[in-house]
Amino acid sequence: MAMRQHHYRISVDHLKTPKGAPVVLEPLVFAARNHDDLFAIVERARGKTGLGADDAAALIIGLKLLAEIALENRDNPLFVDLREPLRDFIVKLKRAPALMTPAC
Repeated sequence: MAMRQHHYRISVDHLKTPKGAPVVLEPLVFAARNHDDLFAIVERARGKTGLGADDAAALIIGLKLLAEIALENRDNPLFVDLREPLRDFIVKLKRAPALMTPAC
């Protein structure tokens, strides 16, 4: 039985270079699926990780995108070494007591 998934459109806009120069590139846009509601998880993480709002969002989105691909491709040797550390990190994050979010 196929897992029910949320469908997302991910967009990455390159705003400027490290030297502050603007970048004229089309956004990188792709579709992604996840078994979790990413918006709800980001909202919880913003108050739990002790990171700023943008850093918490980046952490969760990156982590959930990686974890979903690793889960869907669990038989791919590329993900064998990641399986346990990734699981351990997610468990640690879920169990973390709520921390104060620093001022942005």
